[in-house]
Amino acid sequence: MSRFLKLTASGATDVGQVRQHNEDCVLVRTDMNLFILADGAGGHNAGNVASALATTCVAKAYESPATVIAEGPSIEEHLGPAAARRLAVAIQKANRDIVDIAKSSNKYRGMGTTVVAAAFSPESGGLHVAHVGDSRCYRLRGGFLEQLTSDHSLLNDVLELRPDIDDLALSRLPKNVVTRALGMDEDVRVAVKTHRVAPGDRYVLCSDGLTDALDDDTIGETLGQQKSADDLVRALIDAALFVGADDNVGVVVIACDASETESIPPPRRVAKPKRPRVDVPPPMRPQYGSAPEIIIVDVEHEGDENAPIHVVPAESATASLLDAFAGLRKRHKPPPSGG
Repeated sequence: MSRFLKLTASGATDVGQVRQHNEDCVLVRTDMNLFILADGAGGHNAGNVASALATTCVAKAYESPATVIAEGPSIEEHLGPAAARRLAVAIQKANRDIVDIAKSSNKYRGMGTTVVAAAFSPESGGLHVAHVGDSRCYRLRGGFLEQLTSDHSLLNDVLELRPDIDDLALSRLPKNVVTRALGMDEDVRVAVKTHRVAPGDRYVLCSDGLTDALDDDTIGETLGQQKSADDLVRALIDAALFVGADDNVGVVVIACDASETESIPPPRRVAKPKRPRVDVPPPMRPQYGSAPEIIIVDVEHEGDENAPIHVVPAESATASLLDAFAGLRKRHKPPPSGG
């Protein structure tokens, strides 16, 4: 018997138990099969402006005819589905809009935001997931929760560059520093991947307010409940608040269920076997109290130890943070070119 698919989705945010302002923003566009979450930062409460701009600008650019990318078998084979690249282009356009607005007003100067977006293609049965920063996408399938995105964070950068770093040095690194975000520069690198959707899948887009409060087991158990997307969003937020979430909490849930109206075509190629997943417990997050939601450090000039270090919010540029990042940049300095 043929399998069929119906997507339902819901999203919400909460200010959390400590913050005075909510700088998380979500957008659910079921008419476009587009779902977006952004987590903003910046002085003068500009973070909420950045995150709101990110969600609305990505949606506007994604549905614009000017953003449509031509595709063909050979192009898609090498560069990925056109819809996935279209989503990345939309995020890049949103980034330029945020940069332009930040330049136009001192009130918004220095604002930035993370973003994670998912776009479903009914024709191929693929979910295209694009992100910048440490807002995440998870998938629950067959009772197994898998993180589909990899944080653009100082911690991950250090681990990639220095996998031999000792645990003590690793524990001293600030855990809420992202190294890629919208609003930092005219150009931004967008990570995008396509995942095949199956009936029964549950996807979550979330800010770090959720993942700092709840471990993967709790997220998976909550997401596995037989509830509507609306109820699952509320359940996840309530669970984070119950344990005292000290950050804004943003959640979007996408539920994929059996239907009699929309079919999933068979795969065009056999997927490569995946490597076994190794679960590593996340590091304990220090109690920042009223510290900023996120700290954004511009790393577009990695390797240039003399380039200025851009930190948002500016008051987060502590000596220890600047020293840690300067050391990372120095170690990552590329060798001189020559014959």
